[in-house]
Amino acid sequence: MNRERCPELFKRYEGNPILTAEIWPYKVGTVFNPGAIKFNDEVLLLVRVKDRQGYSHLTCARSKDGKTNWQIDSKPTLEADISEGEAIFGLEDPRIIWLEERQEYVISCVSFCAGVADEPSGVSLITTKDFSSFKRLDRPLIPPNKDASLFPKTFKGRYALIHRPIVEGRADIWISFSPDLKNWGDHKVLIPAGHRSWDETKVGLGPQPIETTEGWLIIYHGVRKTASGSIYRISMSLLDLDTLQLIHRSKEWVLGPKEDYERVGDVDDVVFPCGAVVNKKTNELLIYYGAADSVVGLAIADLDEIMLAMVE
Repeated sequence: MNRERCPELFKRYEGNPILTAEIWPYKVGTVFNPGAIKFNDEVLLLVRVKDRQGYSHLTCARSKDGKTNWQIDSKPTLEADISEGEAIFGLEDPRIIWLEERQEYVISCVSFCAGVADEPSGVSLITTKDFSSFKRLDRPLIPPNKDASLFPKTFKGRYALIHRPIVEGRADIWISFSPDLKNWGDHKVLIPAGHRSWDETKVGLGPQPIETTEGWLIIYHGVRKTASGSIYRISMSLLDLDTLQLIHRSKEWVLGPKEDYERVGDVDDVVFPCGAVVNKKTNELLIYYGAADSVVGLAIADLDEIMLAMVE
């Protein structure tokens, strides 16, 4: 990747942060890490909201342009379901896709496994058609696991899931396949954590996979521990459209904590994207991210410029 282009691909929206606890219609602690999708000609964010007890739920925010005039649900939209084995600690870090084969949206989010020792993090798959009523699918894979999203289509009749288990102490990005969203196999590492690099501590999926003419664009976060704490940054990879093999991985991060709202918060030095929307009229790629685990930021890029950088 061209070193001069890389840091300039993503530009912060001048109105950042776009969502904060101060504008929320009910009492909360912080708002961050939103999933994103186009729904009814609007941008819909499913925002992780942490209450003042420290538990998380998900709340919808909607905007015509995806930047301003957000209409926020007056109460939590989606909460942990104890009857489904989700512990009371809540739901976190959603990714959203429209699954064509099932004609419904699927939300992949972090939940906690009630009844399992230490209640580890796991992945809940939740379907909806209207973001008002929801249905749980079987939980895929064993915990601890997080940072998951389905692809929005099937591959030779199989669903594909990106996720981030902890295996023998390593935190790499994996991919798994299923014929029915119940039974999963063909597990393999897709993007390993780096070696002595900016993402050497762990990596995890950012937004849902984005289909382009050149391949599936995978935006991911990487973490490096430093003497003053961990730093969360963002980079990109490209997968083959049909085989989902990794065909390109950026060596450098493209967006890292820089502004005060990204450097200081509940967790300092974090940019953590969970949602992305492509504006087909302007070719803008809108990336929605949690900043310092406290507010929601927006970064904007030209999709053509991203793809040019990815294939250079």
